[in-house]
Order: sequence, then structure tokens, then C-alpha cells
Amino acid sequence: MLVSTTSICPICEKRRAERYCPAKGEKICAIDCGTEREVSIDCPIDCSYLITARRWEQSHPKPLAESEVPFPDVALPPELIHTRQGVVAGLGYTVLIYAIDQRSLTDAEVFAALHALAETQKTLLSGIYYEKPPDNPVSAGLYAAFAKYFGEEKKHLAEHSGIPPLRDSEIFNLLVFFLRFGKLRSNGRPKTRAFITFLRSTIPQEVSAAKEESRIIIP
Repeated sequence: MLVSTTSICPICEKRRAERYCPAKGEKICAIDCGTEREVSIDCPIDCSYLITARRWEQSHPKPLAESEVPFPDVALPPELIHTRQGVVAGLGYTVLIYAIDQRSLTDAEVFAALHALAETQKTLLSGIYYEKPPDNPVSAGLYAAFAKYFGEEKKHLAEHSGIPPLRDSEIFNLLVFFLRFGKLRSNGRPKTRAFITFLRSTIPQEVSAAKEESRIIIP
């Protein structure tokens, strides 16, 4: 009697399991690997199939759908990003430093923190300060880290003559820019860390060393 050694995918329970999934510790089928990747499967960043998928996404970028653009009514000053490059870089450092201790951090949680702080800044500009951090504790922690960064950066710039102070309106616009930029670098999957991975690949200095500093300063 011949015994079949072909394993069946534990997700769909229909197709042959041909790809080893490091997140599940067993083989799954190619279709479920593609459809459930970063959706129901929390893929580790070193998964070869995830890395291949990221490369494909980077070579085939998609514009954000109009309905997905954060704060669509906001027109960003074209010169702001150039004049505040250091502040934008500081936002990236803040994400990466936070991710050292919060290894489960996803792009969606980063975006939730950015969006909530942008909403807070928006109310501040209207003259009625109303703060509502995200309900998710991981996002709420990053929200607090962003707020602390901006407070320290405003103080730092105010103490240096010749450098324009950081205005609340600029903080709001920078948050909107960083949020839009992040969504462009992500893929929309609920468990993805594509944007965080992008930040790791583009920020040149060692984040682990930066973590030891009492504040983040980009010269």
C-alpha cells in the first residue's frame, strides 16, 4: 500500500503545501502565502517570500487612491519639506527608536499615531485644543513619542538664533506629509511593516546608538 507524503495547506485545507512559512512554522500553499501575507499571517521581515514581494512592490509603485489620501483638503507648502528636512528625519528616527522596544509595531499603528497627532494639531490651530490619543496602546505610545519629539525640537530650535522657530502650523503640515509619504511606501495590508522597513533602509545612522541619546537632534 502506497502512503501519500504530500501535505495539504493548513490554511485552505485544499491545495498542496509547498512553501515553508516561518511565521507558522510549517508549509502552506503558494496562493495562501500571497493572499494571507501580512493579512492573517504576521510575516517576519527576513522571510524570503516577503522580501521578494517587497521588491516587486517597490518596482511597481501605486499612487494612493483619492479616498485614501490623509487630510485631502490640506495643500502642503512646497518649500516646507526642504526647509524642515531635519524635522522629517527626526520623525523617522522616532519611529525606528520606538520599534526597537515595540517589535510588533506595524505600519498601520504608525499611521494611527500620526493621524491622531495631526488631528490634535488641527484642533490646536483652530484655537480649541482637544487631544485624543489612539485607543491601541502601541499606537498611543508612539503618539506620545512623537509629541515628545516635537516638544523637544521646538525647544531646541527656539534656543538657536538664526534658525526659524518651529510653528504649530508647520508641525501639522509635516505630520500630514509624513503620513501621506508613509502610506505611499506601505502596501495597505493590516500587518505590514513595509514603511518601517523602508525607514530602516534609508536612514543612514545606527538607531541603536541614537536610542541612547536623551533627545533626537538632526543637525
